[in-house]
Amino acid sequence: MSKINQATIHKAAKPFSLPDTRKELIPWAIALLGLLVMYFPTFRDLFNGLWAGDQQGHGPIVLAVSVWLLWKQAFQVIAAPLRPTFFVGWALLIFGLLIYIIGRSQNILIFEVGSLIVIVACTVLILRGTEALRYLWFPLVFMIFMIPLPGVFVDAMTQPMKTAVSYVVESVLYAVGYPISRSGVILQIGQYQLLVADACAGLNTLFTLEALGLLYLNLVKHQSIARNIVLAICIVPISFVANVIRVIALTLITYHLGDEAGQGFLHDFAGMVLFMAALLLIILFDGFLRFIFVKKS
Repeated sequence: MSKINQATIHKAAKPFSLPDTRKELIPWAIALLGLLVMYFPTFRDLFNGLWAGDQQGHGPIVLAVSVWLLWKQAFQVIAAPLRPTFFVGWALLIFGLLIYIIGRSQNILIFEVGSLIVIVACTVLILRGTEALRYLWFPLVFMIFMIPLPGVFVDAMTQPMKTAVSYVVESVLYAVGYPISRSGVILQIGQYQLLVADACAGLNTLFTLEALGLLYLNLVKHQSIARNIVLAICIVPISFVANVIRVIALTLITYHLGDEAGQGFLHDFAGMVLFMAALLLIILFDGFLRFIFVKKS
């Protein structure tokens, strides 16, 4: 074999070197830096404002989980075939920047925060292509749950949900012999009055529990599409039942231990009970579906 052929083979067999790896990562690093600079004021305002309250307290959790999901898929995205979709990517980037500017300037959070999803998606399309974007479909969908909903919409949906939860709580406790009555969303048990607040049975709580259920679906990764669809649909009534359990727990704590116990540490602990109850119900229902679908197959 000649020296020329040996040199050619040696060059072709050369592995992906560290300088090449760094060169590949430079555009991603620039894009990440741009996103950090662009959205730092947005998330600073959210942490100091809306996310500091009870109603939107799930936002930081969803953000942290979204970052973890994106990081988990990052290596697959970078390793995907290089087939950039420039036209669609740049069109989406212009659209994303436009709704970000409108949202930031007019204080429309649904635009300002929602634009992040669009800009992350178009960045992947420009730098890698549609095949890489497929790896991020769930993290991008999951990020929807951190978008603050308009207050008018939340109020309109929350009131009937609180009324329904209050009605079920009254019916259950009255059926087992507790001296309870209801007026709207105010429960009277013994000498105590309890207002079913937005944080106890509102739309934001439902959103949080729905996010928890979808994260569970993503982690277990069932092969049966029908099983996934049924479980995803049933997360909504499961979330409602979990809310009912939380309000029942708070009502009984107040009745037996007094108003201070119901509004103190045990009130916050009931929030943990809510999520534990929801997760337990999801797991139990998933086990029930497993029995059904395995039996059918």
